[in-house]
Amino acid sequence: MDRYERILTLHRLLKSAHYPVPLPRLMDELQCSRATLYRDVAFLRDGLGAPVQSAPGEQAAFRYEVGEGDSFELPGLWLTSDELAALLALNELIGRSDPGVLANALAPFKTRIERLLSDHGSGKSLPVDRIRVISWGARTMDQQVFRMVAGATLERKRITFRYKARTTNADSRRTVSPQRLTHYRDNWYLDAWDHDREALRSFAVDRIVDPRGQDTVAKDVGEAELNEMLASSYGIFAGKPKAWATIRFSAHAARWVADEHWHSQQRGEWLTDGRYELKVPYSNSRELLMDVLKYGPDAEIVGPLPLREEMKIMLQLALTGYQQQPA
Repeated sequence: MDRYERILTLHRLLKSAHYPVPLPRLMDELQCSRATLYRDVAFLRDGLGAPVQSAPGEQAAFRYEVGEGDSFELPGLWLTSDELAALLALNELIGRSDPGVLANALAPFKTRIERLLSDHGSGKSLPVDRIRVISWGARTMDQQVFRMVAGATLERKRITFRYKARTTNADSRRTVSPQRLTHYRDNWYLDAWDHDREALRSFAVDRIVDPRGQDTVAKDVGEAELNEMLASSYGIFAGKPKAWATIRFSAHAARWVADEHWHSQQRGEWLTDGRYELKVPYSNSRELLMDVLKYGPDAEIVGPLPLREEMKIMLQLALTGYQQQPA
């Protein structure tokens, strides 16, 4: 451990401690000698202005002064090599999974992180090319549109745009108050209050055209209401849950599904024969049915009955296409 990380570790130990920390424990945590530890304590106290005090007693111990330690922070940005490496890896993930949208804005941070790693690390560059990100289903998006929408969301301003809905292919002009940006399954969505419809709606950012910022302050919708309308049902589709879907998976598929996160309120149960039963709330069945379909014969919708019948119709229609030879 180099001096940079020893100082950071020492600060975190003293800041989180409710009682004086004995010298042997500090030496063990910092992996250093007594003399090195005393030099680090002196630098932390005299060089960085930390409220370090020695505790009375037979055994040497240190702590931050009561009332002072809670508010003291190290000046500047202090991160360990592991934290910097994780931050650099995250930056690389963003750049590869969503190139252009955030990568360009974060490029200066990447340079700074790499320099910090060299300053107090081994000096070797991290092999970030060994992190592989495979994007699936990401749609083409206009970077200028994304920046305009993101800016309006953060600045809390209303925005107008044309929206081309995929479901109906309708083209309409919307005036909305942005609430939050959601990254879901490799694509971006804008959760917003639609002033024309006086309701919360989710818009695929890649379907937004000609966005124009407004000077009018955006209407704020409470977090509880946002979650109730936009996050209480399965998938990206808005609306309060209409029912709970019960899906049973074969013993083979259960090994995967039991560890998967489908919804924040999901309920899972192992059955006595090794199968797995999953229950999730849903409002719009379309996305849920598509996700169940990918498991083929390893998944069965048990209820409610309308959802089960809807799945049967989808399977029958799909089978119809295979009853004829392709043209």
